[in-house]
Amino acid sequence: MITHIILFKLTDPTPQVIAATRDLLLSMDGKIPQLLHLEVGVDLIHSPRSYDIALVTRFGSLDELSAYQVDAYHAGTIIPHMRSVSSSIVSADYESPY
Repeated sequence: MITHIILFKLTDPTPQVIAATRDLLLSMDGKIPQLLHLEVGVDLIHSPRSYDIALVTRFGSLDELSAYQVDAYHAGTIIPHMRSVSSSIVSADYESPY
């Protein structure tokens, strides 16, 4: 199992932008067949080092993660939106037991 985590620092982290962005990320559920787990969290602490939104996804293999990256909905809708609303994006990918 591969866990793929992305953190987004939004340019305009208003409640409206956060909610719309969270909802868009959650809209991937059921649209991308390789996606085994989808979790979206909104930061509660708001410290100087905090990011605003966390995306945690899981895939059965690296090949499935690669297919997700180029999936039409992900590449055509999600990525352009996230780039347009984010000032910084960081990620980590690792093999996990679940």
